[in-house]
Amino acid sequence: EPDKSAMAQPAPASQRLGGIVAAPPPNVASLPLLATARPIDEIVWHCAATREGQDFTVADIRAWHKQRGFSDVGYHYIVYRDGRIMLGRPVGQQGAHCADGGKNRGTIGCCYIGGVAGDGQMPKDTRTPAQRASMLWLTQQLIAQHRGIKRVTGHNDYTNAKACPSFKVGRDEIGRLM
Repeated sequence: EPDKSAMAQPAPASQRLGGIVAAPPPNVASLPLLATARPIDEIVWHCAATREGQDFTVADIRAWHKQRGFSDVGYHYIVYRDGRIMLGRPVGQQGAHCADGGKNRGTIGCCYIGGVAGDGQMPKDTRTPAQRASMLWLTQQLIAQHRGIKRVTGHNDYTNAKACPSFKVGRDEIGRLM
């Protein structure tokens, strides 16, 4: 069992960064943002590559990742379609979310449920309004907590073979926070 003593107090309700204010997730009162001594310089956003309109959980992603040989879910935070932010792998542990270019080291991996059109084939930005607000809020909170963060990127910034997260982070509000 990983050491969870580094868990912080419940996250603050909101924060202004770069002139943008995001709404906190529905579970903000029970969401501890994790602290770590591991140097963090980047947030990498992903999608779960699940069909539009379908709900999945951290347990589902954990099972998929364990089937692929991972020790645990590869992402540190997962944003559900209703905007709830759930904890995945402890932030103190290196993620297993972006091996392309060695981007697991020094990063926090965040993922939203969705990213594929209803046909199950085509990449699509399927983020709900609640997900967008929570993703922005989480990105703001992580930047504030981990002062070494210099970049917010998407998995597709490191490999042309993947559409993940099915949008260009640099053109999105979350990418413009830096």
